[in-house]
Amino acid sequence: MIPTVILGAWARRSAESIFSAINVIVFLCLDGLECILCMVYRFLDSFFEGEASSCYCVHDGEICDDGVRGDVPESEDELSESLHGRKNVIRGMKILKSARRRGIAAGPKKRVVGGGNGVSEGIPVRWSDCRCQACISWINDKEQKLHIAVKESSMVSSDGMSPENVIFLHGFLSSSSLWTELVFPNLSESVAAGHRLFAVDLLGFGKSPKPRDCFYTLRDHIEMIEKSVISPFQLESFHIVAHSMGCVIAVALASKYHKSVKSVTLTASPYFPSAKGDPSLTALRTLAGKRMWPPQQFGTSVMSWYEHLGRCICFIICRNHRTWEMIIRLVTRRRDLYFPIIDFTRHTHHSAWHTMHNVLCGGMKLMDGYLETLRRSQVKIFVVHGDRDQVVPLEHSIGIKLMVPDAVLNIIRGANHNSVIHGREREYVRFLERAWDPSSSTSTKIRGCKAG
Repeated sequence: MIPTVILGAWARRSAESIFSAINVIVFLCLDGLECILCMVYRFLDSFFEGEASSCYCVHDGEICDDGVRGDVPESEDELSESLHGRKNVIRGMKILKSARRRGIAAGPKKRVVGGGNGVSEGIPVRWSDCRCQACISWINDKEQKLHIAVKESSMVSSDGMSPENVIFLHGFLSSSSLWTELVFPNLSESVAAGHRLFAVDLLGFGKSPKPRDCFYTLRDHIEMIEKSVISPFQLESFHIVAHSMGCVIAVALASKYHKSVKSVTLTASPYFPSAKGDPSLTALRTLAGKRMWPPQQFGTSVMSWYEHLGRCICFIICRNHRTWEMIIRLVTRRRDLYFPIIDFTRHTHHSAWHTMHNVLCGGMKLMDGYLETLRRSQVKIFVVHGDRDQVVPLEHSIGIKLMVPDAVLNIIRGANHNSVIHGREREYVRFLERAWDPSSSTSTKIRGCKAG
């Protein structure tokens, strides 16, 4: 019996060691491939667009005044440390570093595009991005506002007051269809009648603008929501509902409008206490650590750590999204299955890359301050999380609960990052309706609910 146990433990340790070695070798190869692709894209961008676009393949200490990073926001604090804090073993070699400096010195002196938040002064769409009408229609929009799906209330409440407003913010690589397809149809008639709903396509995703001269910082996203929703619709008070990455934007928006926000519902929200080292790099290593397994984790790590390799993947998938959408429709034949996959293709690499780093990673260093503002303002916060979420583990929402003790934490047993909404839409909507009810109390908690 004892030899069997010893052999079993030895076999597990050996397997783990072999897998770890393979993991190191694979990512070492990807580091090398990333360096090669950097030079390839500099050449291709110069060939197709006249000048090479900038990238983040240099470290902060290597940046000079040659414009290699292009124009930057007024406050560089808006840029996430994870953009330059991604270590690449191959790039760190002295020979390649010196060659890289020579290449930069001989390279372009400025970016092709300007440095604001509007339409690029140069070429608004990269040669590697899709140029179909659905993807570039925003270029002809002079106002440059976000795409919003609005569901108006059918009547004014019985006491003559105006309907309440709700702003919905989707997660990373998603769109407003998450809400229009799953939440809106399941609202009860009475709630739908008394609420005006705004499902937003965040900047850089869905049908919203995807400018090349934007760094997609938290401030960029909030300003566009203000410009596209809050100001034109004159929202004096509103609720916010968000999923995944959208929760970071939701907390920032609610903090700014803490006197107007009635409630904030955070679904599968990422959160890292700012006291623990650098939250930006912690978020990158935790949410997108260099691991081959599970496959979803491997894909996330490749897209988050490798700027040029991620651009190759976007070139294959996003640039040809119409072909992929046709295939997905033929295979699934179910709208509730294919629309989340289609959303995955409706962005550019530039918008997804910067949003991932400047919002999902960079926003972590600001979360504590935002949550403290909401706590002091006594804004009602509702948190929904699945206990089998491998993308954003349950510990993140527990951290929010510890930061804001009055927050309502709803743990869904058996639910993961997506099934916390998908597959249990009615239960999720009933929870939202109770959260919007002015008579609801934060002491009312729904714990241990099973996923449908």
